[in-house]
Amino acid sequence: MSETQGVNIKIADEELKGRYSNLLRITHTREEFILDFINLVPPQGAVTARIVTSPGHMKRIVHALAANLQRYEKQHGTIREAPEPQADGEAN
Repeated sequence: MSETQGVNIKIADEELKGRYSNLLRITHTREEFILDFINLVPPQGAVTARIVTSPGHMKRIVHALAANLQRYEKQHGTIREAPEPQADGEAN
């Protein structure tokens, strides 16, 4: 169990394992953002997790990701951006 701002957070064993994703599809409506984390193995992919959140929380998530990426690169060096996944048979 972890604690965030005095709130206990439980995580089930199944969630603790995590899910692999090498592609992210983001869609939105006026009321929410939908993040589909996908494991792409050409010629197909499978959604491994879906997160639905409000626009306000999405903005906080983006800021938290940017801050953590900056801290990571400060400690471990610049990360090279991964190339976009390509369909089977496409040239690099």
